[in-house]
Amino acid sequence: KIVSDRSLGNTLALIKKELSVRPVDTLYLLVLAAIWGASFLFMRIIAPEIGTIPTAFFRVSIAAAGLLVILAILRVSWDFRGKFKTVLLLGVINSGIPATMYSVAAQVLPAGYSAIFNATTPLMGVLIGGLFFHERLTLSKITGVGLGLFGVGILTRAGPVAFDLELLMGALACLLATTCYGFAGFLARRWLDQQGGLDSRLSALGSMLGATLFLLPWFGWSAISHPPASWGGWNVWLSLLGLGLLCTAFAYILYFRLLTSIGPVKSMTVTFMIPPFGVLWGALLLDEPLSIAHLYGGMLIAGALWLVLRPGKLIKTV
Repeated sequence: KIVSDRSLGNTLALIKKELSVRPVDTLYLLVLAAIWGASFLFMRIIAPEIGTIPTAFFRVSIAAAGLLVILAILRVSWDFRGKFKTVLLLGVINSGIPATMYSVAAQVLPAGYSAIFNATTPLMGVLIGGLFFHERLTLSKITGVGLGLFGVGILTRAGPVAFDLELLMGALACLLATTCYGFAGFLARRWLDQQGGLDSRLSALGSMLGATLFLLPWFGWSAISHPPASWGGWNVWLSLLGLGLLCTAFAYILYFRLLTSIGPVKSMTVTFMIPPFGVLWGALLLDEPLSIAHLYGGMLIAGALWLVLRPGKLIKTV
């Protein structure tokens, strides 16, 4: 009985620790949300100028170059523990395809739309976990998924952008990207967390390298067969540097720092904060229209995320 009480006390203390977040970590979450919200702004500037594939390729290749420099400065040991090919493959799923899909969406969708659709990532994770990885589907999670998809429907049908085939294709591209994120999360846990795991900074670098290698032939074909009318001016290339170095390389490092500090579940709450920043940057810097549908759709998706991410009830056993 004493041992049982001690075990329960330790469990409760651990949960209390897990539920607390230091002020500095809250600040990091806000900074990360602001940075990732800006990524949709940058893509909205770049993609219409130079095209979908070049935007995606330059994003991941610039990020890979930036991470190479950062890891060299930090003197990180390049020990992939025999998982280099696996990390490259994960990079295709976690970075290469999503970067392409969001570049497709940036051709037709306002930055705020893409940011809100990005918030469905945990919802896709719930569906994928239940369908393919034997994760338990609770009533709360199922309700959250339905509510989130309803929020997406409200935004696409009642938002400031007219509902047409282009809008539908852009929305589907965003949802395909979040589906890839959902699969990548489970595959990373299955493939990388075995045998002591892998340094998260090396995972980030390998992911960007895999995405770059995946997109390189597509970029070469695109540049030869369908070159853009213009490769853009200084604003496009400054946006590319911001997208690659700030929103991808630096953001990955900050995100993995949060994973270590507060854990994966609370780190995922950054998805709550990205849509307001995405909508804000788009409205302030690109004069994108706002409507009440942003509020309704965003609130429904936020409620859905709360249902999906909230901790389950602690059941006391004797």
